[in-house]
Amino acid sequence: MCDTHPTRRGFLRAAGLAGAGVAGLGLAGVTGTSLANASDAAPELRTGWHPDVASPRFTLAVMPDTQYLFDQDRIHPEPIVASFRYLLTSQAEHNTVFLTHLGDLTQNGLVNEMTEVSKAFRTLDANQVAYSVVAGNHDVSGTDQRGDTPYLDNFGPSRFTGSPGFGGATPDGYNTWHRFHAAGRDWLVLAMDWRASAGGIAWANRVIAAHPKTPVILTTHEIVGSNDDGTAELSDWGRQLWDELINNNDQIFLTLNGHYWGPGRTTRKNTAGHDVHLHITNYQNRYYGGAAMIRLYHFDLARNTIDVQTLSPWIMAQPPEVRNLLAREEVELTSDVDYFSVPIDFTARFGGFDPAPARPARPAQQLLVPGTIAYWRFDGQADGKAVAAVPDVSGSHNDLSPATASANSTLTYSADYHPDQPGHGSLRFTGGQNPLHGGYLTTAQGAPLNANTFQHGYTFEAFFKIPADFDSGNNGWQALLSRWGESGKAGKSGGATDPQEPIVTLSLSGDRELQWCVYPVNQTGSATNWGHELPLDAWWHVAVVNDGRHTVLYVDGCPVVRNPSTPSNGLTTLNQPWLLGGYEYGGSINQVFNGWLGDVRIVARALSVPEFMIS
Repeated sequence: MCDTHPTRRGFLRAAGLAGAGVAGLGLAGVTGTSLANASDAAPELRTGWHPDVASPRFTLAVMPDTQYLFDQDRIHPEPIVASFRYLLTSQAEHNTVFLTHLGDLTQNGLVNEMTEVSKAFRTLDANQVAYSVVAGNHDVSGTDQRGDTPYLDNFGPSRFTGSPGFGGATPDGYNTWHRFHAAGRDWLVLAMDWRASAGGIAWANRVIAAHPKTPVILTTHEIVGSNDDGTAELSDWGRQLWDELINNNDQIFLTLNGHYWGPGRTTRKNTAGHDVHLHITNYQNRYYGGAAMIRLYHFDLARNTIDVQTLSPWIMAQPPEVRNLLAREEVELTSDVDYFSVPIDFTARFGGFDPAPARPARPAQQLLVPGTIAYWRFDGQADGKAVAAVPDVSGSHNDLSPATASANSTLTYSADYHPDQPGHGSLRFTGGQNPLHGGYLTTAQGAPLNANTFQHGYTFEAFFKIPADFDSGNNGWQALLSRWGESGKAGKSGGATDPQEPIVTLSLSGDRELQWCVYPVNQTGSATNWGHELPLDAWWHVAVVNDGRHTVLYVDGCPVVRNPSTPSNGLTTLNQPWLLGGYEYGGSINQVFNGWLGDVRIVARALSVPEFMIS
């Protein structure tokens, strides 16, 4: 609660909550005293705590102010015990790695209140759960130099000596730091007092400095307060913390606090120019004092997202038919301040203090797997240099030469490349259809690749990036790789065949869907594999794999859904050149690629995913 002194209104509100009929909640016959005693049995649940530390998905659980559940003789521990038990029984489902309480455990900080809430936490202790607790203004008063208190007796450093990841505390015992391991790395939780002294803040700066590559989540009772629209602003104390602790420590990317109500959030730039997400969550003003509601921060480093969910395990556990009218509305909160997602590019956000090591370039010889018949890479050249010729580094003499669809069309080298690409370089194509313009590459007449029919299988791979200015009308149906020759002249006229389209093309539709459209040797019509819409301004890897019977299209090593089951063997040829970045229709160049092309490799057999260049 945000007031620093209990008021008559606050007392009456708390009393009204304590007097709410528990029978209406499906707890008929259970008195307040028996509810208090329920916490004594809390440690009976033994599930263990076994986070999957390698998974890119994990959950941080947050519990805000529970003060109205522990208010003098109005003691109701069952909701908090239910939340703890839910975290234990759902731990594997959510891969929950840590719980943090945001302070104001009790209403008055009295011995009996602290004793009762301490009993509830035994469930976590018995299962060696990693958790932290901070003092709120209803638990203590003054700064962290206040000396001994019932809070410190119950939640001081000795409480956490057996807790996984406990790192240490200030000499006064009111500030602690914790660490958990998740998604293959360490994370640090700073649990700061309601009013950390100058010494406490200096200690926090030292803890962060001692772990220079570890992302930090700061938890304390007060930093930001919310507005009616769900935005949040720094309080006076929060501004002091920002100036003295948060702003200059780039490792702090997320802060969590309670104290005020209702929920809200904001984002501020620190001195490094990076986002810091500041969230307030508090439900004590809701029915049953918030019913020990918890907020689950579901981290997903693969998706670069934190999905936030808010729910009440205590009410969830009650049979729906016995929940009263108010309880029914508190099972799960789904407004945009309680149920939302936070996009974070974790690699970029943490790159300032813990940059991800760049994957080194791999020598061409290492990529020449058995069956390689063409391998083109574009590294070792100055950025912006015009392309004169590109050798086939496989040694198969399928070299590429530049060609143009219009005058003054220059194809250049680029220093940009896919982070998993063997060669650190690419080609920048600037083509288009309206009007037709741009440069592309072609094999020579008589190159060995021109005659190959691939009847024993094949793998075509390429790295590419679609520019932000991609226009479906001007760039639709541009080809990464294409084989010269019209299907009609190759004698292919089955089905809905267009006799003027090329016999092989790996293209991008106007909707940026990859399309592998070919005329196999064993059939008169075409066979087509389709991808899905790809975001702009991002690097991708495509692989098309045929085992002599069927063809599968992969994007970033993942098979797409629209791979046909129709048998497909070989690729028809008219012994004409292959095009890189060019697309032929009706016997002439019809479209030129706009974007970047990185390493391109052709292998005359089916490769497995671990053999792809991206692996």
